[in-house]
Amino acid sequence: MILYKSALYDSARQEAILGHLEAHINRVRATRTLDPEAVIRAVDRLGARIGAGEFDSVIARVADPADVDRYRDLAARLMRRESLEARLRAELIPPAPDPASPVRQQLRPLGTLFHIAAGNMDALPAYSVVEGLLAGNFNILKLPSADSGVTVEILTNLIREEPAIGEFTAVFDTPSTDTDAMQRMASMADGIVLWGGEAATSAVRAMAPAGAKLIEWGHRLGFAYIAGDPSDEDLDALAGHIAETKQLLCSCAQVIYLDTRRMDDLRAFARRFLPRLERAMEARPLTDIGALAQLTTRKRCRELAETLGERSPDEILRGASASLILRRDSALELSPLWGNVLVKRLPRENLLPVLRTAKGTLQTAGLLCPEAERAELTELLVRAGINRVTRAGTLSASFPGEAHDGEYPLRRYTRVVDIEK
Repeated sequence: MILYKSALYDSARQEAILGHLEAHINRVRATRTLDPEAVIRAVDRLGARIGAGEFDSVIARVADPADVDRYRDLAARLMRRESLEARLRAELIPPAPDPASPVRQQLRPLGTLFHIAAGNMDALPAYSVVEGLLAGNFNILKLPSADSGVTVEILTNLIREEPAIGEFTAVFDTPSTDTDAMQRMASMADGIVLWGGEAATSAVRAMAPAGAKLIEWGHRLGFAYIAGDPSDEDLDALAGHIAETKQLLCSCAQVIYLDTRRMDDLRAFARRFLPRLERAMEARPLTDIGALAQLTTRKRCRELAETLGERSPDEILRGASASLILRRDSALELSPLWGNVLVKRLPRENLLPVLRTAKGTLQTAGLLCPEAERAELTELLVRAGINRVTRAGTLSASFPGEAHDGEYPLRRYTRVVDIEK
């Protein structure tokens, strides 16, 4: 499905629409300006409709039944006028006028943004386009392959609230294998907004036209850091976070670090935590066929290796639907996902040098510690390069006004223009 000039078209029309897109973009940018107030008004109205439950059936297509209320309330909160206006004030600060300067400066849109969205976070593609609209840009969106139609439904309703948005938005369900079409979209862009991992980033860099600004979000890694004796409530919250996200987001806990040098402490923690993780995973069972197949294959390979006498250096505590993998190193790395979590030692005096080896990929730390130590450990994590420090169960929570990977996106979607007086 394609969304173009406020209308829906079959994907078979892609070639014809791409043939007219550059001329349409040029016409819109030469004659139209997208008022941020119009975008805010439309997003606020749509958020109110979502908050009233009008889109619960849409949310249910991408969320567990138990999460519909939470997703609805989060969307309504992020889309409120107050939240959007606060973002504009914080992120789009106009240059201060200087009467003595021979030039006046203005903040203007970057121009045309080409959004290549990842499919690991529902509604992310629509959210990315809304950010581009707030900064006044024309937006081309390539949907992820896993999109369930939610993005087009959100943007179609947003256009109904403010028809001018339809002139600044084009959405394509182009597969990533159609590199010719993606290169044509990229050739029209002043900036390419990329949500994805290293392989996707390398591929986009190869197709990006000279001079196009590449705006990368991800791939990042998150972890939990435990100092002292965590409460049962904190451990349950961490287990719930792992079960809810299946560790598929950049902010998820891939590794659980303990502030210790002793392997015995890891073993004691694993014996305490595994039953809680099991209960959380049983409450949110894994249903993705691809994930189940991968886990089954991984288990079979492990069994074959053990049959051949190959022994893993890892100590693994296995449950029916989760496992904890105890390793002797301290490297931050991707876990096996889906409730299979790495547990490692990282005494606080080694925290900064160890995390600095993962610089450029650090994002979120869920900190479980005594309150008297929270400020000290938070400062140490931030100095190591972490961009978000949360509590046990909110590593992947969205907060109004938050930055993306340590940066304000609206600033990256704009430019400063110097005009001689």
